[in-house]
Amino acid sequence: MYKLGFGVVNMSEIYNVRRFKSSDADEVSSLIIKTLRTTNSKDYSPEYIENDVKMFSPEGVMQRASWTHFYVVCKGITIVGCGAIGPYWNKEDESSFFTIFVLPEYQGKGVGRKIIETLEQDEFFLRAKRIEIPSSITACEFYKKMGYTYKNGINVVDEEQLIRLEKFR
Repeated sequence: MYKLGFGVVNMSEIYNVRRFKSSDADEVSSLIIKTLRTTNSKDYSPEYIENDVKMFSPEGVMQRASWTHFYVVCKGITIVGCGAIGPYWNKEDESSFFTIFVLPEYQGKGVGRKIIETLEQDEFFLRAKRIEIPSSITACEFYKKMGYTYKNGINVVDEEQLIRLEKFR
């Protein structure tokens, strides 16, 4: 613990956020797959989870990073979370969050909040009037705490087994 100015900072809880690099693909893929199989498996069937696992291979992560602004959160040299923002169906005034995952052992420690705060400072967020999140059942309550509400007031899963949330600016 260090005393800085008016507060105390626990140095073990400091996280760095940076843009995704292609050399991160394997680690980010592993992080996502671990989170899907551990945390999201509470709300989804094994078949659903394994279908998502296929989408998040290192190649799938690289493909996603090619059209979004993709960020990673690191504690030391370990990537503990990730998230991306991109245009919503190529619209200039709407954006969407994608691929927001936090390692299970870091959930509830501010990493998810750090990801959202970073995405909300990105140019895709700042230019948008509306931001949508295709949320898993698992993450829905977290996004609501971050100020997102049910799209069109619909609070049930859609055909993709996701809940659509949004925020207007």
